[in-house]
Amino acid sequence: MKYRNDKNNTAISQLGYGCMRFSKNGNKVDMDKTEKEIMAAIDMGINYYDTAYIYPGIEEALGTILEKNNARDKVYIATKLPQYTMRSREQIDKTFAEELKRLKTDYIDYYLMHMFTAYSEWENLKKLGIEDWIEKHKADGSIRNIGFSYHGNTEEFIKILNAYDWEFCQIQYNYLDETSQAGRKGLEAAYEKGIPVIIMEPLRGGKLVNLPDKAKQVIKDNGKDYSCAELALRWLGSQMAMGSARCHLRPFGNELNGDA
Repeated sequence: MKYRNDKNNTAISQLGYGCMRFSKNGNKVDMDKTEKEIMAAIDMGINYYDTAYIYPGIEEALGTILEKNNARDKVYIATKLPQYTMRSREQIDKTFAEELKRLKTDYIDYYLMHMFTAYSEWENLKKLGIEDWIEKHKADGSIRNIGFSYHGNTEEFIKILNAYDWEFCQIQYNYLDETSQAGRKGLEAAYEKGIPVIIMEPLRGGKLVNLPDKAKQVIKDNGKDYSCAELALRWLGSQMAMGSARCHLRPFGNELNGDA
């Protein structure tokens, strides 16, 4: 496994494990299958596990598996505050406390403001006292790194990027989204500020794996013997090699099977 350092020089695996969807047994997480998958990923050296408050049953499943296998200290957990539902400081406190309980931990390694789409959302959080709240939890160690995930346009992304001393951010980026959402311009803006970037949707939810036959033939004719997934990841890797940003990819979980 290859690793890249975050803003605080912590070595994070270049491939992370996206925990948006775990295998299900009926309406519940298939704990046996999920445990085997997560522990296999840990054994492979993957140490970044990304989940969120709104992913049904996922935080609790991840916390249970890590506790059962005494693996909490082997991984870095990323989870997210659903900022779009927050209406008070008390609600923020309650949500964060619930996340710690679900994950069976007393600290979060990488905490994100979830799914910003516009700068106004950050302004709303500021009115609730989010800056003081972040500083409090950074000081007591319950949050180790603070960041945000993003799904708006480039201009709004850069406004949010410049609005706070973020330690990382997370954007959707792949060869179809080079000029949409935060895009290459946003990626380069993060690089200029020294803010590491987590890449979500590097395979576009599996769409860059399950390509039309004509596209698959073009890739095959290239002569490099790349799979569709490998081509997409190599495209991102080539940009990282050129220094566009300190990136980490979050393609694992069911996305590799085209289900995410």
